[in-house]
Amino acid sequence: MKKFLKIFGVLLLFLLIYLRLSIYPQLDLISGFSAKSVASGHFIDGRSLGTIQQGDNDIDKIDWATNKIEDKQRFVTSNVYGLKTRKAIYREGLGATLINDEFDVNKTYEVPKRNKTRNNLAFPFGNLEPKDTLFSNIDYDKLNIVVDNAFDKKAEKNKRTRAVIVIYKDKIIAEKYADGFDKNSKILGWSMTKSLTATYFGILQKQGKLNIMKPAPIAQWAADERSKITINDLLHMNSGLEWEENYGKISDVTQMLFIAEDMTQSQINKPFVGKPNNTWNYSSGTTNLLSGILRKQFKTHQDYLDFWYSSLLDKIGMNSALIETDMAGNFVGSSYGWATTRDWAKFGLLYLHKGNWNGEQLFDPSWSNYVATPTNGSNGKYGAHFWLNTNGDFPDVPRDFYRCSGYQGQMVAIFPSQDLVLVRMGLSEEFDFNGFLSGVISSIK
Repeated sequence: MKKFLKIFGVLLLFLLIYLRLSIYPQLDLISGFSAKSVASGHFIDGRSLGTIQQGDNDIDKIDWATNKIEDKQRFVTSNVYGLKTRKAIYREGLGATLINDEFDVNKTYEVPKRNKTRNNLAFPFGNLEPKDTLFSNIDYDKLNIVVDNAFDKKAEKNKRTRAVIVIYKDKIIAEKYADGFDKNSKILGWSMTKSLTATYFGILQKQGKLNIMKPAPIAQWAADERSKITINDLLHMNSGLEWEENYGKISDVTQMLFIAEDMTQSQINKPFVGKPNNTWNYSSGTTNLLSGILRKQFKTHQDYLDFWYSSLLDKIGMNSALIETDMAGNFVGSSYGWATTRDWAKFGLLYLHKGNWNGEQLFDPSWSNYVATPTNGSNGKYGAHFWLNTNGDFPDVPRDFYRCSGYQGQMVAIFPSQDLVLVRMGLSEEFDFNGFLSGVISSIK
């Protein structure tokens, strides 16, 4: 018996050491992710705590967290078995922000000024319901089967699709939502937000206020070799700077999203591990650095906040859209963009029409070609904050297809040669996108 207890004690000691070294440091990130996710889902889209925990937060380790919503004071606290409590606050116009103990919740803050003027036009160029349109070249029976098959059957939890919309020649030809979601549900796009962020550089360049081929205006780089990094390099994720994009552990990206006060600074102090325009490395830190560069283009923080909506989101009627901010008040351009499925589709249509929105040119037509041109070192997979199919990663889908893509399989797919935009929102990347996209295309004769 004594020998057994001794062995048990040694094993228990090793277990405690393992937990302390490998798990405990992650608790900040686990409770941080959970608090932020619950606050955003509840206060932005009105989801219940149970719905969020059973859907958005049923991720390995994240489901360890215990969450509490304070509706009156509009914040959420989360902890892991009573340890590492984190707090996320909600502020109208800025969304949910994960905060630390030093954050002054009573400090005044600026919010974007929105122009959500409604017009009498039908979707997509207005706020009215789309007009029913039947195309003789579409096999609607086949199309509906493809769309239905994108969703789980009852009691299944595999594909986890929440919404699908298919738009052909500016008309909705298919639209479907999972139980609990509809056309008004706001859904997080995760890294699809990167494509939004990049678009502001195209807008500013068309306005003659920015030249993306010039060196990035980063004071910390002025005296060393990093001064050669251009905005163009950053837009292509091709700066040559060090960055680890790994969501399964403590890494650059998880520390930025769940610890950093000012996310625009996370990439700045990284050293070279390659050369500009020669070393592609996907980096959310780069996108938030670009958000910081956008801030430098405006005299006031209010102007910076307003620009994201007045020049793009409200301009094309993405009135449901919300980009959340970090503790320093910067838009988290890498990850935290919310919108309805229909509004995400409007963004795809803007690119399908090469920056022209109902007669107004928001960015130069060449910009859509720019973002869809492969960057050096990406093996044809990546352009300028958009993912590509140049090398046929989706073998049964046209090569000119390009897309906004986000964690858990969010996608805005743009098909220039088919005059087609598709949106799929969901909770799993274990989804047959090649089969789904090719199935929709084959239904159009």
